[in-house]
Amino acid sequence: MIPFTRRDFARRTALVSALSYSRILGANDRIRVGHIGLGNQGATVHSQFLECRNQQTAAVCDLQDDYMDLAVRKAGNSPPKYQDYRKLLDQKDVDAVVIATPDHWHALMFVHACLAGKDVYIEKPLSLTVVEGRKMVETAERTSRVTQSGIYRRSQTFLKEAAGFVRSGGIGHVTVAKSYHIMNDWPNGIGRPPDSAPPDAKKWDQWVGPAPMRPYNPNRTFYNFRWFYDYSGGQLTNFGVHHMDVIRWCLGQDSPRAVTAMGGRYTVGDNREIPDTMEVLWQFDGPTMVVFSQYNANASPGNIQNAEIELRGTKGTMFIHGTRSEVVPEKVTEMVKFARSPLDRQTERAYGPSKKALIAAKTAHSTDDRIGHCQNFLDCIRSRAKCNADVLSTHLSTSATLIANIAYRTRSYLEWDGKAERFTNNAAANQYLSYNYREPYRLP
Repeated sequence: MIPFTRRDFARRTALVSALSYSRILGANDRIRVGHIGLGNQGATVHSQFLECRNQQTAAVCDLQDDYMDLAVRKAGNSPPKYQDYRKLLDQKDVDAVVIATPDHWHALMFVHACLAGKDVYIEKPLSLTVVEGRKMVETAERTSRVTQSGIYRRSQTFLKEAAGFVRSGGIGHVTVAKSYHIMNDWPNGIGRPPDSAPPDAKKWDQWVGPAPMRPYNPNRTFYNFRWFYDYSGGQLTNFGVHHMDVIRWCLGQDSPRAVTAMGGRYTVGDNREIPDTMEVLWQFDGPTMVVFSQYNANASPGNIQNAEIELRGTKGTMFIHGTRSEVVPEKVTEMVKFARSPLDRQTERAYGPSKKALIAAKTAHSTDDRIGHCQNFLDCIRSRAKCNADVLSTHLSTSATLIANIAYRTRSYLEWDGKAERFTNNAAANQYLSYNYREPYRLP
C-alpha cells in the first residue's frame, strides 16, 4: 500500500468554512460517515453512530471482508466497501470519517483524512508517539477540521461536574491522584502461539503498514496487538489515557513536569512485550503526584471502593467509577499536633475529637453516554464548534502516557518540558519521541 504524498493532497485539498460546509450538507441532510477499521472497537463505535440522528454510513474500510459485511448489514444502506482507506477518502460524498484501527495507523490516517477535507473521529490513544500526536494537532488546526477522540468520558455530565468541583478546591489541595488497571491474566495471558507464515502475505504487509516488519504471529493482530510496542503502548496507553484525561481535567493541568516508572513481565507466561506489573509516577504542578498502577497478575481492588480513579485532597477524597463519583470528607483540625507527654494526656486526648469535616459528602451519577459522545461530534460538524474531546486535549493526555512508557523502557527519571515536548535531562530518551516509518510510508 503506497501512502498519499503531499503533492497528491495539494491538488485536491481545500479548507471548508462553516458557511460552505452548511451549504454542502444542507439544513436537514444527513452527515455521511466513512468507517475505517471495523474490528472489536470499530464495530462497537459503528453501532453507536448508527444510534445517532442525522447521519448515515457512507462507506466502510477494513482488511477483513467479514467485518465489512457485518457493518454493511448493520448500516442497511449498502455502502461501498474498501480494503484501502485512501479510496474511501477519495469518495466525495464522505463528510467525516471514524478511525478505529490499531494505534500505529492512527497518525497517517488522521493526517490524510484532514488533508482530504474530512472531519475526523479517532479512537484513543491518539498516536503511537508524541511527535505523531503533535503533527496531528497541527494538521487539524491548519485544515480547520472538526475532531473528536474516543475519550467518551469527556461527554459524561457527572465527570464534568466532578472536574469542576475538584478544580474549584472542593476537596482541597489534591496531593495524590491514583488510577488502576487491575485484572488477573495469570498463568497464560494471551498465550504463546509460534511465529508462522501469515495467512495472507499481502494483507499482513498492509496491516503492518508504517511499523517495522516482524515475523507474523497471531498475537500481533486483532485485539492482542495492544501487548506489543510496535503497534501500541499497552494498557498504559489503552486504559491509562482515559484515566490520565480525567485526572488532567480535574487538576486543570496540561502536562507533567517529570515521570518515572518501574515494572516488568513478572509472571504471566505469554509472549507479550508490555509488563504484567507496572507502577508509573508523574509529578504535576500543584504540586500533585499522579500514579498509574497496572496489576495484571492479581485482581484484588486497588482502593477501598474499587474505584478506577481516586483523588486525595486535604479536605476529602473523590472516588471516580464508570458512571458515578463520590466525595468522602476528611476530618481535619487546626490544632497543632501535640508532642505526646506523660505529664499532659488531656491535651493529647483532645487532638482527635477536635477534627471536623470541612465539606459534605457528595455523590453524582450519569449514564455511560457513548452515543451522546458520537452525537457531539456530529453536532459539531454542523456548528464547527470544538468537540468535547478534541485532538489537542487528547494529544496532551496521550503524551503523558507515552512518556511514561519511555521512562519505563529506559529505566529513567525523566524531566519533561511540556511546551517544547522534549526531555530536558536525558537526550537519549528523546529518540523515543518518534520512530522511522517503514518504507515507503511517510507522514505528510
